[in-house]
Amino acid sequence: MADTLEFNEIYQEVKGSMNDGRLRLSRQGVIFKNSKTGKVDNIQASELAEGVWRRVALGHGLKLLTKNGHVYKYDGFRESEFDKLSDFFKAHYCLELAEKDLCVKGWNWGTVRFGGQLLSFDIGEQPVFEIPLSNVSQCTTGKNEVTLEFHQNDDAEVSLMEVRFYVPPTQEDGVDPVEAFAQNVLSKADVIQATGDAICIFRELQCLTPRGRYDIRIYPTFLHLHGKTFDYKIPYTTVLRLFLLPHKDQRQMFFVISLDPPIKQGQTRYHFLILLFSKDEDISLTLNMNEEEVEKRFEGRLTKNMSGSLYEMVSRVMKALVNRKITVPGNFQGHSGAQCITCSYKASSGLLYPLERGFIYVHKPPVHIRFDEISFVNFARGTTTTRSFDFEIETKQGTQYTFSSIEREEYGKLFDFVNAKKLNIKNRGLKEGMKQSYDEYADSDEDQHDAYLERMKEEGKIREENANDSSDGSGEETDESFNPGEEDDDVAEEFDSNASASSSSGDGDSDRDDKKPAKKAKIVKDRKPRKKQPESKKGKDPNAPKRPMSAYMLWLNASREKIKSDHPGISITDLSKKAGELWKAMSKEKKEEWDRKAEDARRDYEKAMKEYSKADSHRGERSKKKKKKQEKQVKGKGDKKGATSKSSSSKSPAKGMSDSFKSKEFVSSDESSSAESKKEDSEDEGAASPPPSSEDSASGSD
Repeated sequence: MADTLEFNEIYQEVKGSMNDGRLRLSRQGVIFKNSKTGKVDNIQASELAEGVWRRVALGHGLKLLTKNGHVYKYDGFRESEFDKLSDFFKAHYCLELAEKDLCVKGWNWGTVRFGGQLLSFDIGEQPVFEIPLSNVSQCTTGKNEVTLEFHQNDDAEVSLMEVRFYVPPTQEDGVDPVEAFAQNVLSKADVIQATGDAICIFRELQCLTPRGRYDIRIYPTFLHLHGKTFDYKIPYTTVLRLFLLPHKDQRQMFFVISLDPPIKQGQTRYHFLILLFSKDEDISLTLNMNEEEVEKRFEGRLTKNMSGSLYEMVSRVMKALVNRKITVPGNFQGHSGAQCITCSYKASSGLLYPLERGFIYVHKPPVHIRFDEISFVNFARGTTTTRSFDFEIETKQGTQYTFSSIEREEYGKLFDFVNAKKLNIKNRGLKEGMKQSYDEYADSDEDQHDAYLERMKEEGKIREENANDSSDGSGEETDESFNPGEEDDDVAEEFDSNASASSSSGDGDSDRDDKKPAKKAKIVKDRKPRKKQPESKKGKDPNAPKRPMSAYMLWLNASREKIKSDHPGISITDLSKKAGELWKAMSKEKKEEWDRKAEDARRDYEKAMKEYSKADSHRGERSKKKKKKQEKQVKGKGDKKGATSKSSSSKSPAKGMSDSFKSKEFVSSDESSSAESKKEDSEDEGAASPPPSSEDSASGSD
């Protein structure tokens, strides 16, 4: 016979709800792990007192009773599995798995029996229904009635709120059957009553969830949160986990208490209680117990008088009372050196902590995801910018969590962490160069090619280059491709030809009609220097002397290899941070040595710059002469064409009088032009308007 039996998709009845999970039976005992919360129930084989097999709504069920009165119910078995379970119980637990069916007569009159933490309503020898007394939240009595109220179940669509029992009067003197019934219920019920004094009280603690300032009163069996508006009583049995997490600013601490079932306020459910502490806040604490009681109850974990940081005292007391370990961040370290990653979940920004066995996000809303419930993770491109990425987690139940706006620098650290924990990465293998399959979990290696990371780097470089180009001047690219010199020649020729055509075809139009095309050509000529101006904007001359380094940079270049050898595997950011610390701690005498070197480098730079400036001035004079020569050639072409057009238009009788008589419009437009264009106009008109010939004067006399 096998030493273990395992069953998947088994349901455990807890407080009226059916929680699915996995059941494992071994020689040592019975273990059930809840798929939703990860909570593990461990029943030792020596504690088992009775096992009952019966038919239930979901097939067949197994009820286990322990010697200390606890009852565990598991449903979802098939009828064919009875023989296998019965043989296993006989061989390993020395128990007979009894078959007991429920009574389905529908009678409402019977006998109530209290056995351990179970209330059983029986008709004859068969039970009709059973009520775990731990589900009872309140018990009230009437004349002949006892009313049981139950904890509300958030997971069930329909919840049983109360049950009333009619208790007939008896003839026995001195015994009230109603009070006896109520006392049996209250002795085992989960009814929170603040009897006695609190062990200790923490005043005005800052609570993020639920929000506000609360006094926390520590009782032996429960925690009492007392605020200005609301009060909460939290039994220690509902505490699943404790977390102590450092804030990214290294000045504050989060203390997180995971609860199941959650505390309720109206329709709001709080699955996590989050307290925020300052590291600088200290407290001296005295427990409201004598030293013998403290030693007997806590076995050295607490003392009557304690002092230290407030967060340490709260976490230490909670750990001793709840009897659970406190989870702290593992060896993960982000790009900034913190043990968390700044990101956004839904609409709020918060911190994501990679733990040894899961992820926890604080604080709005808090999320805890265990590694064993993760189906896969995914690294996705940021929706708004390439400077960030999204981290997606999908659980085996199909729930998806997306943590967005994570800085690009955190990608390598987070990828290495996920890889080391052997989580399935969805988009691994889909990129070029990644030849691994989905189920292959090799350790992260520095030489391993990550196509997604490479692509993000390339996109970042392109983005930075574009940003630099735009900052240098958006007109530079278009001016280089425009080539102003050639375009100006074409424009001038086009306007000159139009001018000659209009003057030859026109029948003695006004002076403005003849002058306008020539003036447009002049305006284009005036634009030449402006269009060439961006061209004169040149990049940095590679032959120019390099700027001298500061004393710190000279020291860093000389000490970089030594820092790398002292701290193998250190990142560039951490190296810069470490170098800054070393430089800050350096003595004044050593710094003066590097200051002298920096001063020498500065003098050398100034000397080199003087020589470079002289050489650059000679080069500038040569380029200016060359440029003037080119401008004269272009101007000569324009004058030649202007003379041709004006000689053809000199047949107009008014042309000869243009120097002496000008219309008002011509004068105003001429004054608006630059002084240089006026000078050029007068020179060009004088050259293009020869004295009137005999033919002209004859035609004028006609």
